[in-house]
Amino acid sequence: MSLDSLSRTAYTDDHEAFRSTVRQFLEKEVAPNQAQWAEDGIVPKSLWPKAGELGLLCPTVPEEYGGLGLDFGYNAIVDEESAYYGRVTTGFSLQSDIVTNYIVRYGSEEQKKHWLPKMVSGEVITAIAMTEPGTGSDLQGMRTTAKKDGNHYVINGSKTYITNGQNADLILVCVKTDPDARPAWKGVSIVLVEADRDGFERGRNLDKIGQDEADTSELFFNDVRVPITNCLGEEGQGFIYLMSELPQERLSIAISAQASAQRAFDDTVEYTRERKAFGKPILDFQNSRFVLADLKAKLQVGWAHLDWALARHLKKELTPEEGAAAKLWHTELQWEVMDKCLQLFGGAGYMNEYPIARAWRAARVTRIFGGTNEIMKELIGRKL
Repeated sequence: MSLDSLSRTAYTDDHEAFRSTVRQFLEKEVAPNQAQWAEDGIVPKSLWPKAGELGLLCPTVPEEYGGLGLDFGYNAIVDEESAYYGRVTTGFSLQSDIVTNYIVRYGSEEQKKHWLPKMVSGEVITAIAMTEPGTGSDLQGMRTTAKKDGNHYVINGSKTYITNGQNADLILVCVKTDPDARPAWKGVSIVLVEADRDGFERGRNLDKIGQDEADTSELFFNDVRVPITNCLGEEGQGFIYLMSELPQERLSIAISAQASAQRAFDDTVEYTRERKAFGKPILDFQNSRFVLADLKAKLQVGWAHLDWALARHLKKELTPEEGAAAKLWHTELQWEVMDKCLQLFGGAGYMNEYPIARAWRAARVTRIFGGTNEIMKELIGRKL
């Protein structure tokens, strides 16, 4: 089976033509290098310009800033194909689905003209630094500060679990410009920090239980001076910006989760057809068929829901709680699929040489990042 065989309603013929370009790139440039990049703990920066050349990076960036001016459906195609065919966390979705929107929506004309063309081409890799060692999902509790000194901010603090942390040339840093503000969210701003600024240091490329190829890092800011013009949008509005962009981030996570679950299911059907026990294929045992039948039904529902959510988002109608629900449901489904599929692989499923083992490990974090699933329930519950 492939993603082509699914009956989708969210996409046009142009989207599907783009899908074939994405797939060819993944099969040529990404899939063959999975093992090496996992061993290295990082995807090489040289991959990014290759993706940029084919229009795979930041497709929604307006044409006047070097982009293609397309809709989020093209981002979603990259997310689906990357999760299904690439099976590598490249960091592309962080740049295309998350950082791009912040700069397009809230950036100054100067910031947009300087950064967006380089993000589209892959010349510049970005990260967004929200999480701190002591705060996790509690963004209002952040302690990194940006204090004014003349026409500069002086930034001090640290961030952790930052995707693209080792590769990033530009970091959107969430800071407190007014630590005494009440309520606390009114003191949060987002400041652009170039990686070559004095006082900026990258910490460890963190050792994770999954997504080995993703450079997830600690970042340190020790008296980092940046011009006040590096503030993204208005000072003190950072928390509002973050909340406004989270529905798309969470939809992006849901899309990748669904596609990776589908790949695990498809691989497991193939394996259980070929692998024999007690003289017959594992698929011929009723338990195997019932487990897979149950997962197939849930995946079918998942794709229908994803198309609904995508259609809502393309019309700018997806609400924060709907985005939270999508992230919650699809990542929980992903984990159920991964765990039951690994079980059907038996002992082989526990071996890292089998893709199901790596996929199972990689899936564990999706219920944590982008806001934990417990936070998703809280956000949905508040709107009841």
